[in-house]
Amino acid sequence: MQPFLDSTDILNDGDELHRRMDRDGYLFIRGLLPGAVVDGLRMQILEIASGAGWVQPDTSLADAMADLNGFCVEPEPEYMRKYHAMYKLPEFHAIQHHPNLIGLFERMLGEAVLPHPRIIGRTIFPQREAFTTPPHQDFIPIQGTADTYTAWIPLGELPTELGGLQIAAGSHQRGVYDFQPAMGAGGLEVIDPLDGTWAYSPFQMGDVLIFHSMTVHKGMPNSSDRLRMSMDARYQKASEPIAPGSLQPHSQPSTWDEVYEDWPDLDLKYYWRKWDLEVREYDNSYHDKRDEMAIKMAKEGDTRAISTLQRIIARNENADKRREAEALLAELQLPANA
Repeated sequence: MQPFLDSTDILNDGDELHRRMDRDGYLFIRGLLPGAVVDGLRMQILEIASGAGWVQPDTSLADAMADLNGFCVEPEPEYMRKYHAMYKLPEFHAIQHHPNLIGLFERMLGEAVLPHPRIIGRTIFPQREAFTTPPHQDFIPIQGTADTYTAWIPLGELPTELGGLQIAAGSHQRGVYDFQPAMGAGGLEVIDPLDGTWAYSPFQMGDVLIFHSMTVHKGMPNSSDRLRMSMDARYQKASEPIAPGSLQPHSQPSTWDEVYEDWPDLDLKYYWRKWDLEVREYDNSYHDKRDEMAIKMAKEGDTRAISTLQRIIARNENADKRREAEALLAELQLPANA
């Protein structure tokens, strides 16, 4: 596996940023965000995680020592309740508007940039390898314009034992790949192994990895004894279409009024309404296909269907499908240390 190509030295060259993104499907920028900003948000999130029982008592909060008795994953209700508290932090949303990020995208794209209101946070427990995020493309859950870009922001230093994100360099040039249900975030994985394309480097505080929505990427196992926290912020040209889901909170079923209820009077509230956006309807066929495959796999006893079944239960509008998924999930059990 090769290291990321470091693009820090071309940070101010918009044409070269665009050329490199077009070629490789990603940019790795060292120290793009001030460490103090990232660490401040990290500690606020850890305070909530500690209150949830996710951090070992009588340890330094900054060390983020995981209490595996509190293990849970998205979209389980116990995870989503604490995630919603994290999601309501003004600083959680402000980070994607940092001028260092906005400036990079404006230089690369050459026009006004829209940060998606739907920013996403992840808290990954250690020693639960089965739930490591599988290889996938962000376009399927995001949609709108294919030329949407994710800024993946680790909240803290990520040495190899804490894991991180791997990129399949150049994989954005082949459209949507075939996929199947899988464990972990998103509940699906790209089938093509993409051998010889994977890149990875450890992260320092403030480093940011940026990639195209069609770029295949995957998580690395957290083999440490600490929580790993990160954020996904998405950006696109304001002139291009956006899917309606990207204008809604990720910690659903909450509303923006609920997210903002304790905020001071900030310009960040409903900031996207200043644009006359083209909203393009969501194509559900990808997730419908994933869900049908997962139901079939679950009936055959395949535990790889678990994450998809959890998503059907939490988010599917069809009550019959939710009930079927609940019944199947009750029969599929992973070992406690999977």
